[in-house]
This record gives sequence, C-alpha cells and structure tokens, in this order.
Amino acid sequence: MSLSHEIPRLLTSRDVEAAMKLSLAAGWNQTPEDWLRVMRVAPGGCFGIDAGGRLAATATVVCYGHDLAWIGMVLTDPAARGRGFATRLMEHAIGLAPVSWIKLDATDMGRPLYLKLGFVDECPIERWELKAAPACREEQQHGLVSDQAAMGADRSALFAILEEEGHLLGRPGTRAAYFGPCASVTVEAARNELCRFLNRNPDKPVFWDLLPANGSAVGLAVEFGFRPVRRLARMARPGAGDPKPLAGDSSLIYAIAGFEYG
Repeated sequence: MSLSHEIPRLLTSRDVEAAMKLSLAAGWNQTPEDWLRVMRVAPGGCFGIDAGGRLAATATVVCYGHDLAWIGMVLTDPAARGRGFATRLMEHAIGLAPVSWIKLDATDMGRPLYLKLGFVDECPIERWELKAAPACREEQQHGLVSDQAAMGADRSALFAILEEEGHLLGRPGTRAAYFGPCASVTVEAARNELCRFLNRNPDKPVFWDLLPANGSAVGLAVEFGFRPVRRLARMARPGAGDPKPLAGDSSLIYAIAGFEYG
C-alpha cells in the first residue's frame, strides 16, 4: 500500500471491533464501551491509520477547554510496528490540540517516542491490582473535592458522560473492574468512595491507577490488599505559547480517570 493511504483518519463506531483487537493484543483493559465513550467525549479526536486493508494503529486526544489536552489509546498492531504510524498519529494529535498543555501516561515502549516529540517526565503513575474485591463498610464522609481543583482543567463533559452511564465511581473492564476517578482532601472520604465501588463489584478483580506521590492513596491501596503491577510515566509538553503551570493540585488525586483521560 502506498504511503499516501497510510495517513490518519477519523475513527467512528464502525471501527470499535478493530480497535478492540489492538487493545486486546496489548493486554489492555478497555471494553467496546470504553472506545465508544472516548469517541463521545472527543468526537473529533479519535484517529487511526489503515494498512493492509485493516486498522493498524490508533490514538486519541481529548481536549479539556483551552487548558489541557490528553493523548491516549496509542496502539499499533505488532505486525505494523516500525513503520512510523505512532509518530504520525502523535504529530496529528498534537497539531489538533490548541491548548496550554498536552499530557499523557506513557508506557516504557512509548516513552522514547514521546521524549522525541518534546514531552518530559512529570511524575510516575502506577496501576495497582486487587485479586478479589472484599465487602467493606461504607460511612458517609466529607472531603471530596471538584475534579477541576485536582486537575486544573474543566473535565465536566467527561464527568457528565460518566454520570449518565452510572460510572462516576468506576467502570467495567475486560480484565478487571476499574476504580476511579476520585479526588479528595481526606483519606476517609476516599476510603468511602473505594468501599462503595468494591461493594458494587463483589469478588471481582479491580484495577486502580494512582500517583505514588500521594502517600495516602498508596496507604489506602495497601490497606485494602492492592498490589502494584505496572508503572508508567506521566509526561507533559507545552502547547500554544509559553503557558503557566496548571492550577490543579495532584495531591488531591486518589484515583485517575484512566490512562486515556488523565
């Protein structure tokens, strides 16, 4: 196939089955509903490259106002690696994000490419796993804060869709139920949110993505029997102009919304 055909194109719901093949091949936790959701949150920000008559690579970019864009779902068919598809998709996504900051959560495989594209390490991020969710006692606690206070960007469109789906506490996955997002000023309020989620997913494996710099989140994960299973790098690069740092407070983040959302 000529290179002219191997250019980024917009993904639609018709591509979900092919996109799922890529995420399953990578061992990721996404479901078809996850792919459909990111297409709803960013209808003009989900892209793929076709090669050999099939979807060979993907990337998504979700813009949160003019402050922040998040790149995710960067996947390439193992048989199509080494052809520059991820680079093309990343450059395309960056060009479509007229925002102050562009961020992503990088795997070890993707990090060298992101460094070449101007991203720098911001902090580590870890996936913790619980083999089977236990029942626990829920107690009403105060201390939850707005997501914008934690992230420094308006993600209300994402949260509206999560609420509509009944997934504000977390959501199903192909490998494990997924806890998050959760932002709080107290560990007690975060513990109650975790208990609510675990009680709704009895005896299921659970994934929880957290920032290890938040020692209270790590302590809570250990308390409930979670174990770290994966480590990524949260990376950032400036977008338009010479932006000021985002006003968010990452110490409030107990659970992220997902590697595709931040």
